[in-house]
Amino acid sequence: MAIHPTAVVDRSAEIDAEAEVGAYAVIEGNVRIGAGTRIWPHAYVGWGTTIGKRCQIYPFAVVGHHPQDLKWTAAASYTIIGDDTVVREHATIHRGTAPGSATIVGARCYIMSIGHVGHNCVLEDEVKVANSGLLSGHVYVGRGAFVSGNVSVHQFVRIGELAIIGGGLRVPADVPPFMMFAPPGVIGPNVVGMRRAGLSAAERQEIRECHRLLYRGGLRFPEALERVAALVQTEPGRRLLDFLRAPSKRGYCRLRRRGYVGLEVDEETG
Repeated sequence: MAIHPTAVVDRSAEIDAEAEVGAYAVIEGNVRIGAGTRIWPHAYVGWGTTIGKRCQIYPFAVVGHHPQDLKWTAAASYTIIGDDTVVREHATIHRGTAPGSATIVGARCYIMSIGHVGHNCVLEDEVKVANSGLLSGHVYVGRGAFVSGNVSVHQFVRIGELAIIGGGLRVPADVPPFMMFAPPGVIGPNVVGMRRAGLSAAERQEIRECHRLLYRGGLRFPEALERVAALVQTEPGRRLLDFLRAPSKRGYCRLRRRGYVGLEVDEETG
């Protein structure tokens, strides 16, 4: 274990013998850091944070500090970072608000410089958040999704697996799995991302057909959902259907051909 003599490390922190802590880094109490992880100089790891193996926490990154939430009562809450995740310079990941709750970042994620992951967010494995991508509290991001630079995601929004969010956009509502979100709205399936993830031609075609029903068929959401349910036969299609059937606090982003992004709100969940 290599801990620089100028690093400030709480005695209760559990740091693997194969981890490294750089100069002037701060490691608070009740922290666990896995084998092969490097905490670069001037990084900060807050109380109650667990960082997996082979992670990289770059200079001036802040992981596990207090949530930016006026409801926080200074109760114990946590931050969990999965294996092989990278947190670049000046990025911030804040711990949960409610007592015992956690902010969770999965394995092999990449949070670029000045990115922000708010309290109680859940990022599944292999999520990418580009420079200055901002996730408000309680945001969910599915496996393999990409949030481009200077994107602002509203609290409680869900972004499905392998979705891609175009740069500089505001995301006010849920983006379904496998879809691309651009200024006009949900413009089509993320074909390149699906191909790279190993989805077959039949699976990609089914997602294309689902997009047509949801966004280009002129159907109201409940009717489109029934049509999607009757259509899907592949596992990715069923995962898309499960996402659409799950409760939504923000409704769904949709396609407006004149460039306006509206909301499709489920009547039961508001």
